Amino acid sequence: MSIFLWIVQAVLAALFAMAGVMKSTQPKDKLVEKLPWVADFSPGTVRFIGIVEFAGALGLLLPAATGIAPVLTPVAAVGLGITMLLAAAYHARKKEFPAIGLNAVLLILAALVAWGRFGPYSF
Repeated sequence: MSIFLWIVQAVLAALFAMAGVMKSTQPKDKLVEKLPWVADFSPGTVRFIGIVEFAGALGLLLPAATGIAPVLTPVAAVGLGITMLLAAAYHARKKEFPAIGLNAVLLILAALVAWGRFGPYSF
């Protein structure tokens, strides 16, 4: 199970790192083409979301891999889960139901990591 959690952590970290870098480095006009929801937020908010996602991605791997404050790994998973919960609420309010599916999958995976790393498979 620990190996499975490492795989889930790596997949989540890769997805959130790519999304975070994209949101924090590309101009808003370019992002709107790929992510229509960006039009409803200020450039600073979109960059903040990107930075949060990238920091969460680092938090999923680095603390556990280095052995320095490994409790931060499940904390990062909880933070990313909350991010996905807020994203799903936004998409539900806008009636963008297909987007909620991706948010739900990422939320479930983040919750699995948090459960496993806080619980029976902690470091």
